[in-house]
Amino acid sequence: MTKLTKILMMTSALTLAHAAHAQTPEGEPIKIGVLHSLSGTMAISETTLKDTVLMLVEQQNAKGGVLGRPLEAVVVDPASDWPLFAEKARELLTVSEVDAIFGCWTSVSRKSVLPVIEELNGLLFYPVQYEGEESSKNVIYTGAAPNQQAIPAVDYMMEELGVESWALLGTDYVYPRTTNNILDAYLKDNGVAAEDIFVNYTPFGHSDWSRIVSDVVALGAGGKKVGVVSTINGDANVGFYKELAAAGVSADDIPVMAFSVGEEELSGLDTANLVGHLAAWNYFQTAESDVNTAFIEEWKAFTGDENRVTNDPMEATVIGFNAWVAAVEAAGTTDVDPVLEAIVGVEVPNLTGGTATVLPNHHITKPVLIGEIREDGQFDIVSQTEPVAGDAWTDFLPESAVLDADWPGKGCGMWNTETESCVQVQSNY
Repeated sequence: MTKLTKILMMTSALTLAHAAHAQTPEGEPIKIGVLHSLSGTMAISETTLKDTVLMLVEQQNAKGGVLGRPLEAVVVDPASDWPLFAEKARELLTVSEVDAIFGCWTSVSRKSVLPVIEELNGLLFYPVQYEGEESSKNVIYTGAAPNQQAIPAVDYMMEELGVESWALLGTDYVYPRTTNNILDAYLKDNGVAAEDIFVNYTPFGHSDWSRIVSDVVALGAGGKKVGVVSTINGDANVGFYKELAAAGVSADDIPVMAFSVGEEELSGLDTANLVGHLAAWNYFQTAESDVNTAFIEEWKAFTGDENRVTNDPMEATVIGFNAWVAAVEAAGTTDVDPVLEAIVGVEVPNLTGGTATVLPNHHITKPVLIGEIREDGQFDIVSQTEPVAGDAWTDFLPESAVLDADWPGKGCGMWNTETESCVQVQSNY
């Protein structure tokens, strides 16, 4: 598609959107699926994203809907049950006949859904940071790939904090393991010795952190600055930070950089043991921009709760929703293939004051923010990059470094740049 064609399509989309603004949507509703856990262990995180989609639908209908028709959200509850995600995705596509799905949180839930949406040619917008090593024709990844979170976070710890010895601590599932494999290779490429890297995995809900914290502290016995990169998930974080504090370890002594701790996780917690530690995301509620101020006000008004926080996966949901609306208006249809053709190159506002662009690999551009945890559960932003293009395949694992993803150009998410051939079109599940 030429740049001129894209400009004309976007101009058409804007014209249609402005025309619809003054009209009441009518006709048969356009259905979109909301595939987030409303019960079970993940409900505390995913319910917020369900509410976010409902707010966006309400706002879009107030603007005139999409293509002059009202939007209708079809909400299902996969109940934190990974196989049930696949069943509910099939139900949304075949029974409810939705045109797009906004959903999933964990990588295992996304992997469960992939074969269904690829078989039925559905469209999933996935809003959470993940391990990369994937590019599906049927997924738009609006959360961070490793090069948009993990790699820049490690660079910050090296360059700004002087970290020399590394503890890579994670919960035992696919996202932490793959991310830490990438980071292990990246650190070694940057001259870090194998003995200065400690990798450890614990089960969900792990509570006894004394031995692990002792091992982390021991990394600094030779005088090197120690840092922790944490892909610890859920309630296990509470015990980990408590054990650090009990061992007399402050954020100045051993800084922790978390990838799964945000405003939602900190809300309602005693943050005394977390103050000064760090997190890497692409958005924080404290971001200073007019669009973010407006979004926070709209969110609190919609929920009727002044204490409801915003977070990174919410911003990713907003970006995905607005990109889908723009692509549908540009394509003039909700059919998946024309929408996927139209969505590459679409630019929509993010909440930090810039824009997000949908890339040929079905990832997006995102700034990388480093935040320092405050006592009130919010973050002081201490670093922010220019927008970074999401990389589906890491440059730091040999088998992935040769792969590229280009859906509009090559029709392939696993293109081998050395053999100039498509390894496979179907995703790895």
